[in-house]
Amino acid sequence: MRKPYIAGNWKMNLDRKSGLALAQALREGVGDRTDHDMAVIPPYVYVPEIVRALEGSPIRVGAQDVCDQVSGAYTGEVSAAMLKDVGCDLVVVGHSERRHVYGESDGLTNEKLHRALEAGLEVILCVGETLEERQAKETESVVRRQTSTGLAGVSEADMARVTLAYEPVWAIGTGLTATPEQAAEVHGYLRGLVSGVFHEEVAENTRIQYGGSVKPDNIRELMAVGDVDGALVGGASLKPDSFLPIFDHAG
Repeated sequence: MRKPYIAGNWKMNLDRKSGLALAQALREGVGDRTDHDMAVIPPYVYVPEIVRALEGSPIRVGAQDVCDQVSGAYTGEVSAAMLKDVGCDLVVVGHSERRHVYGESDGLTNEKLHRALEAGLEVILCVGETLEERQAKETESVVRRQTSTGLAGVSEADMARVTLAYEPVWAIGTGLTATPEQAAEVHGYLRGLVSGVFHEEVAENTRIQYGGSVKPDNIRELMAVGDVDGALVGGASLKPDSFLPIFDHAG
């Protein structure tokens, strides 16, 4: 059985003081629970301090992005080895804001995923369609392209360190959430894609999060969908009184 996995993406929010206060509150709220997995994903500059604040806690710490290169003259970039060195456990690649705001391609996302895996990090690979693509009935073709290209060259063994996150772009920060039926349809389709690329056992063991206006009042409904294994949470992850209930109600 797949363990529920709740990750909080802080994006470009919070400052040092509020980030540390949030980490402490989450640490106290989660305690030593290991029935669910939780991760927090702060901005780069706060990663080392959040790692120290959560040391000894089951809460893992991730980064919101990673460079597609190992090292070199890439001003402003941060390598996977650097993230590993300061205590990161995982990275997010292919987030819709990287794809649609900064124009990152499926191929670039794949390179980032490989650099992270090579450095010993886990990866959350995000996929999802825009409103226009959904209205044009292109959801399956979009997530198929993003998933197949994003996972190109990944071994079956490394898939144990990859989580997929379905984040319909039209539901991110809009207050809109995919219905359980919509989530079930896409999550089931994604699991079938993984089965086709690898085999059924890999697909059954791969966790698929839902991301898009996840809140305490809709997490139970989303998690009741058979192929939804957790959530990639944005705004609601910035306060313990909304993030902890999502964690508590996830299974």
